[in-house]
Amino acid sequence: MNLTVTGLNLDVTEALREYISTKLARINRHSDSIISTTVTLCTVEKSKHKVEADVHLAGKDLHVETIEDDMYAAIDVLMDKLDRMVLKYKEKSTDHRATPSGRETVTQQD
Repeated sequence: MNLTVTGLNLDVTEALREYISTKLARINRHSDSIISTTVTLCTVEKSKHKVEADVHLAGKDLHVETIEDDMYAAIDVLMDKLDRMVLKYKEKSTDHRATPSGRETVTQQD
């Protein structure tokens, strides 16, 4: 998985990068089809922090954004939202049919 962390109007510290990568490890365990992730950190106002994430899955692109008072709290809320979206996509993409062909198998009894 490729991870890109960028900052708009703020410097991205190594602590923020490490925090984001540890939080993304949980999401990476739920889905093996994550190709790349881009996380953008920015400040909206003096006390508001906005975090956006674009996740490229095999067959789907997800976009999530949050605004919170603290940067770490915004990252936590973002990862929770992203985790729910990835799980929802994974459940939708699984095949729920009983047989691969879609037909029921009929057994003959003597």
